[in-house]
Amino acid sequence: MQVYPNRFKQHIQQQGLAPFMLVFGDEPQQKLDMIDSIRAVAKSQGFDERQTLVADTDFSWSQLIEATQTMSLFSDKQYIELTLPTGKPGAEGSKVLTAIAENPSTDILILIQGPKIGKDVQKAKWFKALDSQGIFSICYPLEGKQLVQWIEQRCRASQVNISPAGVNLLADFSEGNLLAAKQEIEKLALVYADSGQQVNEKVLAAGMVDQSRFTVFQFVDDLLAGDIQKAIKILYRLESEGVEPNIILWNLIKEAQTLAECQAMQSLEGNINFTRLRIWQNKQVLYQNALRRLTPSHISLLNTHLQQADLILKSETTARPYILLSHLALLFLPAPLQNMSLN
Repeated sequence: MQVYPNRFKQHIQQQGLAPFMLVFGDEPQQKLDMIDSIRAVAKSQGFDERQTLVADTDFSWSQLIEATQTMSLFSDKQYIELTLPTGKPGAEGSKVLTAIAENPSTDILILIQGPKIGKDVQKAKWFKALDSQGIFSICYPLEGKQLVQWIEQRCRASQVNISPAGVNLLADFSEGNLLAAKQEIEKLALVYADSGQQVNEKVLAAGMVDQSRFTVFQFVDDLLAGDIQKAIKILYRLESEGVEPNIILWNLIKEAQTLAECQAMQSLEGNINFTRLRIWQNKQVLYQNALRRLTPSHISLLNTHLQQADLILKSETTARPYILLSHLALLFLPAPLQNMSLN
């Protein structure tokens, strides 16, 4: 059964969890919110321990089978989180997941998560078998009215009284990056929650200006411009301020994808229609500068490394994630790091 992200938390709190929870999509904040909700409800139902598995190239599907059959020392219930890096389990994985779906247990809870998937995956036998016994949700990037509604809902939950103009300004500021919008709302809550004061566009703009020298957006702009020294200085500052690495990575992924779109359009049509790509005029020169430096192979390599970094940050414990981000930043030059592992 499919449940949309904006109703997901309420649904599982009221209706409970299913044996199989399927969460897919490329929008990280909605995915994190849904996974946190699953974990909270699971813990309240006695799933006190969590096993984490990643179905990468070194993964053996016998690990999942063993995890479903091994009893915990501290609990009779098993909670397993399985990440599918490509969104597809492959032939062997399909057989294992289909078999597991045929014998659901109230003492075993399996969360399966991955990137955006297409209709081909949703029509696959393994997926339909799990979905028939579970709950499925897919999160897409939010734009326009949906983004505004998300910000309004988040502000209400944080007890921040924000004006409609303030909501629109925050939507423009975050440009659909929910991680960045969430962080901004959390900072507003520290000052204005329960104060009775309305946060309007002037208050919000003033706060943004105070921080404008060292923002994730300035970091990305300097990368596009090729000013790596300034970009790395900003990156160090962001680390000292405790900015969540996933916020920075999300922006790098977005910019690399946009560069690929620009390059493809330029190759097919002879020029870049910035209006169609929704690129503001003040950023068009930055993209043009980057495209003069980066060949198609450079941009392809950049996107590959960013996808690998996304998996590392989500599925592994990285002692110094900002070192990884520095590596990725250098690829925007481009620096010859194609043979250097992110690990």
